[in-house]
Amino acid sequence: MPTKRETAAFEAGIKLGAIYHQFVGSPVSTETAECLEVAMEESISLQPHVRSVSVKINRDMLVRNVFGYGELAGKMIKALVEIDYEGAVVRAKLEYDPEKDYPMMRLLD
Repeated sequence: MPTKRETAAFEAGIKLGAIYHQFVGSPVSTETAECLEVAMEESISLQPHVRSVSVKINRDMLVRNVFGYGELAGKMIKALVEIDYEGAVVRAKLEYDPEKDYPMMRLLD
């Protein structure tokens, strides 16, 4: 039987995975990035046990196509979630790691 903290950590992973897999590939521009950040936050905040969620898109990584927009890439996302499962609170983040050239998810505490 998992502990409450283990369950909270699992839930954090689910939320970060949802941010990544639901939104990567979304059309985005510098003009719409803030709206997409808010949509991602509000979507994830509906899920169980979420105390807070914050999403930022690195606009410097945005590559525009000939139509004036680009696609959201995983390495552009910086997200922080705080999960409260029956009093066990964990914080986790999704952030691009340039050394690994990969967006990494990790527990903060």
